[in-house]
Amino acid sequence: MHAVSGFLLEHGCDIIDNKQFDSQLDHHFFMRIHFASDGDQSTIDSLRESFAPVAEKFGMRWQLQRHGAKRRVLIMVSKFEHCLNDLLFRARIGELPIDIVGVVSNHPDHRRTVEWHGIPFFHVPVTPDTKTAAEGQLLDLIDRLDVELVVLARYMQVLSDDLARKLDGRAINIHHSFLPSFKGAKPYHQAYARGVKTVGATAHYVNGELDEGPIIAQQVVEVDHTFGPDDLVAAGRDTECKALSNAVRWHCEGRVILQGSRTVVLK
Repeated sequence: MHAVSGFLLEHGCDIIDNKQFDSQLDHHFFMRIHFASDGDQSTIDSLRESFAPVAEKFGMRWQLQRHGAKRRVLIMVSKFEHCLNDLLFRARIGELPIDIVGVVSNHPDHRRTVEWHGIPFFHVPVTPDTKTAAEGQLLDLIDRLDVELVVLARYMQVLSDDLARKLDGRAINIHHSFLPSFKGAKPYHQAYARGVKTVGATAHYVNGELDEGPIIAQQVVEVDHTFGPDDLVAAGRDTECKALSNAVRWHCEGRVILQGSRTVVLK
């Protein structure tokens, strides 16, 4: 704390907000500082260069990014459109620090909605025989559009292990259950069969194991015995939208730190 705050003081920076967490179990210290610079002698490039020796001394993993900078985001969706619509709206009103550079879908259903927002729409059909080619096309889009974050907004195709590895730490999925419960297909139907009294949604990073990636955000809503499977689906929509938008915002604001199979979110 002293080394970082002292560095900022020496370089004419004012601390606006500071969040920190000292993990006693694994002996790691996490910190996020929002600060203002005079913009003359302390440009972002010069700060990066000057801070490198401090980071090396303490063995830090660190990054420095401009506050409010928009991340280039590619959204992937299948037929359910509520999470897509929510992200499009929040991005349009400036609630999320993202620039949606494209939307990919394995169905053509949402083309008019996406293009109404002035965003390119890419229809990439997926079958067992075309999966490898479709994922290659997706990677080409990610490179061509200079994508920083991929958001799976109810994209109902399982990514291959190879693609998941290539997107490690920069792909967020929304799963329509409160993980680790009810993984895989039809989680609301699984929840109904178990007579749950709470349903929820989980936004997590994508990895090579289905619905096992590090959790970023979760939301829940209370239900009761009168809710059938379709009622649970309807009740869960808002939790899915909120969990996903929170995860996207926190990631793009540099609040999420990956630590093994877990995340630390400095809100």
